[in-house]
Amino acid sequence: MPCFIDGCDIRLYFAWSLLDNFEWTTRYTKYFGLYYVDFDNDQVRSPKALAFWFHKVLKEDNR
Repeated sequence: MPCFIDGCDIRLYFAWSLLDNFEWTTRYTKYFGLYYVDFDNDQVRSPKALAFWFHKVLKEDNR
């Protein structure tokens, strides 16, 4: 991520949602969770690329 390369002082990073979810204003049209939820297939959950990136960032010591 460029902010780490540029030396930005990031002390906190969090994901808005673990799973794709229902938003009152956009219903199920906007997906922003770490895991995709297939609402047409028994709500099967699949990790997105962001989930793998987030896992890597959490494992690294970026202090």
